[in-house]
Amino acid sequence: MRKDIKTSCQKRLSRIEGQVRGLARMVEEDRYCIDIVTQISAVRAALRRVEEEVLKDHVAHCVEHAIASGDKADQRRKIAELMAVVGRAER
Repeated sequence: MRKDIKTSCQKRLSRIEGQVRGLARMVEEDRYCIDIVTQISAVRAALRRVEEEVLKDHVAHCVEHAIASGDKADQRRKIAELMAVVGRAER
């Protein structure tokens, strides 16, 4: 993973960690259910953004490298990995 992507993801994940701690407090304080669900939705959206950033970096480097290498087995393996992850993310 590129250093700038790693730094960006770490910052985002730290913010998400704070959001999750806030959610735990909301549950502990018996806050209004819709407010809790709204915050859960925000956390999920933030995680999706991190996921997209990591996947873009993977395609830009790992998959691109496999394609440039000319190694057909590695190309198939990288594409299969990518498709499996994308398939799981859509569920």
